[in-house]
Amino acid sequence: MEIQAKKFSWFKVPEDVKKLLILAAETWENPLEAENYINQALEITGENIDILVAAYRCFYYKNNYSMALEAAKKIIRKVKDLEKLPDDWEQLKTILSLRKENANIRLFLNAYTASGLVLAKLGEIEQAKEISTQVKEIDDNNEFGAKILLDILTRPQGEDEREEGDEIVTSSSSHSQYYS
Repeated sequence: MEIQAKKFSWFKVPEDVKKLLILAAETWENPLEAENYINQALEITGENIDILVAAYRCFYYKNNYSMALEAAKKIIRKVKDLEKLPDDWEQLKTILSLRKENANIRLFLNAYTASGLVLAKLGEIEQAKEISTQVKEIDDNNEFGAKILLDILTRPQGEDEREEGDEIVTSSSSHSQYYS
């Protein structure tokens, strides 16, 4: 275990947290055990953003969408607090557009888009459409996947034509650089 933890020397969390993340990965086939390790890591770190991202990934790929949504929402809230972002979308949209190359703003946009994806998985289609529409407004290059998600959510039933470069978002597809 000590050797594996050293592989993550760039990851700025305590060694015991790294070990918990490694244990979560090693027990991947047992979702309850893996999620237990993730939850322990979150508790120890006071919900560190990097650990929340790891938690989101774990929960999402284990189809625990309610926990994935909770992790995404916590990331969104933490970045909003850190960057002092407003709640009003019109004000927020301007800030996000101007600062979308900033690492924390990119994290916010990835988490916000991810929350839309998870809401869609949970059947909350209208909320998912709203989020993907908002992100699409500022995502000219479709870096955050909102256009693809919105296209899927608004595609007439039975239609499966894809535009060049589009991919269908599934539980195994990458939906953002930060979350895959």
